[in-house]
Amino acid sequence: MIKENSVGRVRRRKGSNEVPADAGQANGKQLLVSDQNKYKSMLIRAYSSMWMIGGFIFVVYMGHLYIWAMVVIIQIFMAKELFGLLRKANEDKQLPGFKHLNWHFFFTATLFVYGRILSQRLVNTVTTDKLLYKIVANLIKYHMVTCYFLYIAGFVWFILSLKKKMYKYQFGQYAWTHMILIVVFTQSSFTVANIFEGIFWFLLPASLIVINDIAAYIFGFFFGKTPLIKLSPKKTWEGFIGASVTTIISAFLLANFLGRFQWLTCPRKDLSTGWLQCDPGPLFTPETFALPGWLPEWFPWTEIHVLPVQWHALALGLFASIIAPFGGFFASGFKRAFKIKDFGDSIPGHGGMTDRMDCQMVMAVFAYIYHQSFIVAQSVSVGMIFDQIVMNLSYKEQRALYAKLGQIIGDKQYGES
Repeated sequence: MIKENSVGRVRRRKGSNEVPADAGQANGKQLLVSDQNKYKSMLIRAYSSMWMIGGFIFVVYMGHLYIWAMVVIIQIFMAKELFGLLRKANEDKQLPGFKHLNWHFFFTATLFVYGRILSQRLVNTVTTDKLLYKIVANLIKYHMVTCYFLYIAGFVWFILSLKKKMYKYQFGQYAWTHMILIVVFTQSSFTVANIFEGIFWFLLPASLIVINDIAAYIFGFFFGKTPLIKLSPKKTWEGFIGASVTTIISAFLLANFLGRFQWLTCPRKDLSTGWLQCDPGPLFTPETFALPGWLPEWFPWTEIHVLPVQWHALALGLFASIIAPFGGFFASGFKRAFKIKDFGDSIPGHGGMTDRMDCQMVMAVFAYIYHQSFIVAQSVSVGMIFDQIVMNLSYKEQRALYAKLGQIIGDKQYGES
């Protein structure tokens, strides 16, 4: 009598191109090297990856506002995928319009987060037009109370929609919606902040995650034999180590390349789309290092030029290769909890948008914290004070401050003479 291994059923999203990792063996140790469909999967994945990388390069070339728009679109896809995880068709039929409440809270969170991040840049964009400046100033002044009452409207909407025998489902959806908004908007707020500090601080961390993901796939595909973690059976130690070395080296080299373009290194202080020019600062000014004399004579270089930012890039590369992958492991455990293969099927060979953003979310937060802690000067600057004046004082108050400063400076000059 032949004994068959029983395998639990795994829910798959429609259109997913990969066979579930633990569907072929009960012990869950099936690796990519033994997958009969691995070449077909690799081609599909490579094709869609090329399209994504090409589109990503185009958006970066277009500038800060277009990258921000891309982030918002990604957020919408992620929210759509995550909102659907706990939805039940029968319950939704009995609650017409209830699912629109999710998007009301999503819109409110969008207005609140981006209103706070981009308010100063919006002011800087309209300072030359007095009417627009006055309108924008009032919008910013009442931004928080507007968002609060939008949230209260959603809260009242939820209470009024409560239906007998559906309370548990509705409160579950309410809590789930808030958790999704926290996850999605926390990372995206840091991402957008990185973008306007200079595209470099968005592009480098995001590229390192992509490089790490591709390198782990390639090394695991050809050399993977030793399972890395049970949550993700197709991950191998060979892929993890190979990707780590590749990512750290790439971080050092890529920072040197990206750091030479002012379009990428200059911060954007407004919401315009014009070309940027700025003082590159010491981080992006090349330093020369002489190579040791024991190198062979045929070696073509006697010195190398290194940007100081490349040393910081090593820290980003180290995090991207060792810590950020745990965002992917978390997502794998999350999907196993819900018995799904992918969060969606919007990207052939990759799953849904959330499947591609799991490590990016972890990396974006670290990149922002690292930049604020080790890159940005912590002392108060003239620019910071000026930004506060423009954002918080009315035109009349600014005139009064100008007159008062003129009086103080005049008195000091008179005293010194």
